[in-house]
Amino acid sequence: MNLLNSDNFWQFSCAFYEQCDNQQTLLALQNQQGKNVNLCLLLHYLDSLGLKINSNQLDILVATISDFDQNVMCPLRTARAHLKANQATISGYACIRKELLSAELKLEKQQQQILIDAVNCMDLAKQAAPHNIEMYLANT
Repeated sequence: MNLLNSDNFWQFSCAFYEQCDNQQTLLALQNQQGKNVNLCLLLHYLDSLGLKINSNQLDILVATISDFDQNVMCPLRTARAHLKANQATISGYACIRKELLSAELKLEKQQQQILIDAVNCMDLAKQAAPHNIEMYLANT
């Protein structure tokens, strides 16, 4: 069993997200293909560590975060988009936006913890170039 640390994963994710066009690419995967950004980040993190998951483990990870994603993350994103579209009529919009973004980041970190807890229960194979992210992106 490979025990991964959620703080290390968070730091990796923040650094990766800020590089080049990664933010736009990840958000496009989320918005256009329905992919989960945190799962993409986890799979890339595992790739960087040379740890391979199989398709059954990927399915488990998707199922593990599905409820949290649909009932917590998606409604928050929808609310934030609605507020942005109507910001002219919302007093204190800038403050509300800042607080929502802060809450969203905390929830993203929570979702990453859920993923790390799940992956720490899995037996991952060591492989030089695992390409986990490609398996997820090919999965429709």
